[in-house]
Amino acid sequence: MSVPPPRAEGAFPSAPVRPKRTLSLKQRQALWAYSFLLVPLAFFVIVRFVPTLTAFRMSLFDWNTVGTEHPFVGFENYTRLASDATFGRALRNTAFYALIGVPAQIALGLGIALLLSRITALRGLLRALYFIPYVTPIVAATWVWQWLLSPQFGPVNTVLVTLGLPAQSFLTSPDQALPSATALVVWQNLGFQVVLFLAGLAAIPRSYYEAASLDGANGWYTFRRITFPLLNPTIVFSVVTGTIAYLQLFTQIVNLNFTDQGGPLQSTLTVAVYIYQVAFGRFQMGYASALTVVLFAIILVITLLQMRFLTRRFDY
Repeated sequence: MSVPPPRAEGAFPSAPVRPKRTLSLKQRQALWAYSFLLVPLAFFVIVRFVPTLTAFRMSLFDWNTVGTEHPFVGFENYTRLASDATFGRALRNTAFYALIGVPAQIALGLGIALLLSRITALRGLLRALYFIPYVTPIVAATWVWQWLLSPQFGPVNTVLVTLGLPAQSFLTSPDQALPSATALVVWQNLGFQVVLFLAGLAAIPRSYYEAASLDGANGWYTFRRITFPLLNPTIVFSVVTGTIAYLQLFTQIVNLNFTDQGGPLQSTLTVAVYIYQVAFGRFQMGYASALTVVLFAIILVITLLQMRFLTRRFDY
């Protein structure tokens, strides 16, 4: 039997060594995930939130880039909007673009996607042809449309005259310029809508159609009860992104009539183009910032309403 060595006088036994607390694998993974998320979050805050807050702050001042004084005016720039006839015209034009353009491009995109999903020959070629306008530079496409719709030497008027129909003014007429510009934007976005709906149609299980066929359902009933409800996420995405794009319409309008942007007689003027004219034509940055804040609020409210009332969930 061994005898423990005698303890020195005044010495105490050492405390047991506790293992160091370390993060679990799941906690370390979460920490790394949040660390990587901080980078794009910081970029988003700097690029999005800071300019938005700066625009709201500038809207409270009489901020003219020419002068050196920027007096505080409170909400005077916002009250000025109520009596600005040009802003009212731009707002109505923008609403027209969105109300006509978004349903038109969604209906055409869905119809073409349904037709393409039923064929096998040349499907890839046709899909590429529809998608080419979407990847074409907006400025180049706009200039081509400007030539096509030219009242003097445009091919469209040549065809109309050949058919015995009167030539049209199109972009030079205050009555026809707005629908002509809307047609350009619909044509340009159509390919993207076709691709979206083709992807949505491919995600619908074939077994639903087979079951409906066995029950004797016709094509319209199948579309109304299966295809359209299950395309709801695609439709909501198309409506929301399309509406935002139309409410921010700028490049096409500026290039359709470069010498009279938003013309003729403000018939194609949008809110985004008007903001540009106020900011960089009149150098009234304070008033332009107020216009920007109002446009941001309109887009935010419309987007929330669309997502609230259009989103549906269907389970079969």
